[in-house]
Amino acid sequence: MASKRKVIITCAVTGAIHTPSMSPHLPVTADEIAEAAIAAAEAGAAILHLHARDPKDGKPTQDPEAFRPFLSKIKSATSAVVNITTGGSPHMTVEDRMRPAMEFKPEVASLNMGSMNFGLFPMLERFKTFEHDWERQHLENSRDLIFKNTYKDIETILRKGADNGTRFEFECYDISHLYNLAHFMDRGLVQSPPFIQSVFGILGGIGPDPEDLMHMRRTADRLFGDNYLWSILGAGRNQIPLATMGAAMGSNVRVGLEDSLWIGPGQLASSNAEQVKRIRIILEALNLDIATPDEARAMLQLKGGDKVNF
Repeated sequence: MASKRKVIITCAVTGAIHTPSMSPHLPVTADEIAEAAIAAAEAGAAILHLHARDPKDGKPTQDPEAFRPFLSKIKSATSAVVNITTGGSPHMTVEDRMRPAMEFKPEVASLNMGSMNFGLFPMLERFKTFEHDWERQHLENSRDLIFKNTYKDIETILRKGADNGTRFEFECYDISHLYNLAHFMDRGLVQSPPFIQSVFGILGGIGPDPEDLMHMRRTADRLFGDNYLWSILGAGRNQIPLATMGAAMGSNVRVGLEDSLWIGPGQLASSNAEQVKRIRIILEALNLDIATPDEARAMLQLKGGDKVNF
């Protein structure tokens, strides 16, 4: 009997897109982030993608000291793979965005594969009141925002990550980002197989239509053959539908409150773990197995949790 395919679930616990006023369930403090991440791992997430926030007002921060308390708690409570952002916030410099990954030398870090418009301002139509002044400004400023990820930026992150033994979740928001990844692979700066996170539904990137997902897949197949691992990230209401479509086509999946605050139409997710449990039910109904952290390490050829700096 053929063995069932293993699917890696990544959970993006908290990020720079949503603000604390948008959901009471978004983790902000180090204790809340640690608790949410551990619960997501217990629900089946093999990889935990992590940002940090200022506990006073929930503003995204790349200060390594904001990461340190929850990283130690997560490591002591779970064997999940830790993936630290180098995206941070589009409003930060590349140097600031790299600080936590350089300090903690994780097994995996995220890497955005191209510069792009990054429009968050449509959220102002849904959310009218905010607790902190920075929140409305954060969304409004995205009308005139370019998320800068130049070839120099990407090469710098790749080289410094390689020095630390860190591999990358390559976040591809559009077709051109796949070609950028192929460029760096041709130059020998990316190890095989790359872990490609296809991102759908962010204004400024590729849309969330099923045909967009198919176009991403066809292009990745043309550029990389069978020499890559694929994962699907659908923003907002697209999270579960696109992850389900991708999984049926052979992808891994990413969920979490960084990408979507919702569990159903008009219904806020109560936790990251709730989203992990929901996609796990779907994957198991498709007769797919959920990869453990160690299985994910083997699939992604990671250095191991004992070789990080936290």
